[in-house]
Amino acid sequence: MDDDELVARIAAGDDTALRELFGRHASWLAVRLRSMLPAADVEDVLQETFLAAWRGACGYRPHGACGGWLWGIARRQAALLLRRRGPADQAAAVLSAGQAADPPDLTPGADPAEIALARAELAAAVAALGPDGSPEREVWRLMYEQDRPVAEVAELLGVPPGTVKSRAHRARRLLRAALHVAEGGTR
Repeated sequence: MDDDELVARIAAGDDTALRELFGRHASWLAVRLRSMLPAADVEDVLQETFLAAWRGACGYRPHGACGGWLWGIARRQAALLLRRRGPADQAAAVLSAGQAADPPDLTPGADPAEIALARAELAAAVAALGPDGSPEREVWRLMYEQDRPVAEVAELLGVPPGTVKSRAHRARRLLRAALHVAEGGTR
C-alpha cells in the first residue's frame, strides 16, 4: 500500500495506517528535525507532526509526495515550538541544535524559528554540491564558510585561480537551483 492510500485510511479513522505511516517516515523526519532543534525536542515535534497529520488527513491532496506534506507539517510544528519559547530560550534552542560554529543572526527582530528553518534549507542546499571533498563543496567550504580569498583557495587546492572561480560560480548556481532562487530575485 502506498503513502497516499495510507493517508486516505487515516482520514477514515484507521490508526494502524497512522502507525504504518509513522514507521515509514519518522526516522528521516527526525534526522531533518535534528538539524534545526535540540535532540530533546525532536520526539515532541514528531508526535505533534503525526497528530497534525491525523487531524489534517481529510484535507490531504495527493498532488506531490506524501513525505513533502509531512515535512511541511514537521517544519510548522518545529516553528511553533520555537515561537512558544521566549527569545532567550529560542536562541539557545537554535544554538544547541548543532548548527555551524558561527551563531545565527540573533538581532532583536530576528525570529529564531525562521533562522533555524533557513539553516536547515541551506544545509540541504549545500548537500546538493556533492559529498564532502568534492570540488564545488571544497571551494564552498573554503571561500564561503572560512572566508578565504580566491588566491589562497587556489593554493590550498593546488589549482589555478580561474578554476577556483569557475567552481565557485558552479557552486553558487547549484545552490541557487537547490534553493529555487532566481538570479537577482528572491525565493
